Order: sequence, then structure tokens, then C-alpha cells
Amino acid sequence: MASNEKKAQQLIAEAEKKLSASKGFFSSLFGGSAKVEDAVECYQRAANLFKMAKNWGQAGSAFCEAANLHSKAGSRHDAATNYVDAANCYKKSDINEAVNCLLKAIEIYTDMGRFTLAAKHHQTIAEMYETDAVDLERSVQHYEQAADYFRGEESNSSANKCLLKVAQYAAQLENYPKAIGIYEQVASSSLESSLLKYSAKEYLFRAALCHLCVDLLNAQHAMERYTQMYPAFQDSREYKLLQTLIEHLEEQNVDSFTDAVKEYDSISRLDQWYTTILLRIKKQINESPDLR
Repeated sequence: MASNEKKAQQLIAEAEKKLSASKGFFSSLFGGSAKVEDAVECYQRAANLFKMAKNWGQAGSAFCEAANLHSKAGSRHDAATNYVDAANCYKKSDINEAVNCLLKAIEIYTDMGRFTLAAKHHQTIAEMYETDAVDLERSVQHYEQAADYFRGEESNSSANKCLLKVAQYAAQLENYPKAIGIYEQVASSSLESSLLKYSAKEYLFRAALCHLCVDLLNAQHAMERYTQMYPAFQDSREYKLLQTLIEHLEEQNVDSFTDAVKEYDSISRLDQWYTTILLRIKKQINESPDLR
């Protein structure tokens, strides 16, 4: 490992030497650009040696130097590729630097009209904020931007995947109207496809639960609309659970509410999102003296 790092340091010194030589008057007349290309190659080779040594920070830095040189030379696609390479290294050591590099790549790709690539990198940033930095608001912003670019390129499946993440976190952050709007929109687009139709009941279930966090009457009106949108929803276990929960909310019956959730969970496992939302709905029984 140490020998790889040593070779990498030598290549960086060589790259810097070539760059300073390329700035001389005679060099600019005779082959200055060739020296810059050589320097880029040295940085790229150094970056890969740092990667082999698992020195992610230095690898990212070397790829960044190569990207900057490509950018100055007008090789935008190569610059973007190296910024992405740098981000992949920084991901393992410095999330903020990884995000900065991906934003530089995104700027190039959007300028070139490569919106699908820009969308994928916004999605990567969103995932990093979701899992590594745990900044849900920023994660939501990048998922929204990714969805916007995907939809513009008619990649509706990828757009919906990002939008569902936005809805998931919007609900967690108690922005229920936003979550409801997205779940209804994705459910509606799912119903247009015979392959995706079955998944609509999950999105309508999630939307109805978000309604229950806000207002019982609105939730009942929403459920009427959902059965008109998708008549099969009325026969689902999800719909039956919602009806049962509404009854127990109206009766202010905490124990029966809990039992209904437990019974459903014993057949269809409820994940952390559902558990969080259902607990918020249940809390209303204690907080509201009369929900009717």
C-alpha cells in the first residue's frame, strides 16, 4: 500500500512539473497542450493508485485536479466523468466534498442537455443525505430535482421512485399535504398501467393515513374518492383497516385501535414509516376529547 502511495505522490509531482512547464512562453507555442494532457494522465493514474491504497481523500483530490484541467481545456464530458470519479472516492471519506463534486458534474451535464445523467447524480446526492449525513430536508430537495429531470426525459418510472421518497420524508417531517399530493399522483399514474395497477392500493393507503394525521372528516372524503378512482381498493385489507381505525377514532377507543393495528401487522408486516404514522394517529385519541 505504501509503495502505491509513494508512486502516486511521484505522479502528482510529475503532473505539477508538466503544468508549470506548460505555462512558459515557448511551451505555449510548442506543445503546451500536450503537457497538460500528460498532467491529466498523471493525476488520473495517481488517483487510481491512491484508490488501491484506500486513501480516498487523496484519490478524490487527484481526480478533481484532472477534472479541473479537462474543464479548462474545454473537455466538458471528461471533466464531468472525473468529477463523478472524485465524488465516488470522497463518498468514503468526506460527504460534503462528494456532494460538491457531483454538483459540478450536474452543472456540466445540464449545460450539455444530459438531464438523465444529471437526475441520476441528484438521486445519488439525495441517497447520501438520506443515509450518510441524515439531512432529510436536503435529501427531499435532491429527490425532487431528480424527479423533475427524469419526468422531463419521460423516465416516469424513475421519476415516481424519487417522488415516493419525497412523499415518505414529507410525511415524516409532518408536511402531510405534500405527501398526500404525491401519493395520489403516483397512484393515479399507476392505475394507467396494467402492470403497476396493483401497487396503487399501497399509495392510496399511505395517502389516507396522512389524511388521518390531519383530519378525520377529510380522510373519510378522501377514501370515497379513492374507491371511485380504484374500485378494487374497497375490497383490500388496507381499506378495511382504515375503516376500522376510523371507527375506533370516533369511539375514542385506544385499545381497539391498537388491537386492529396488531392484527393487520401479524399478516402484513408494517415498516417503520407506517408505525410512526399510526402512532401519531393514535396519539390524537388521547389529545382530542371528541373527534366526531
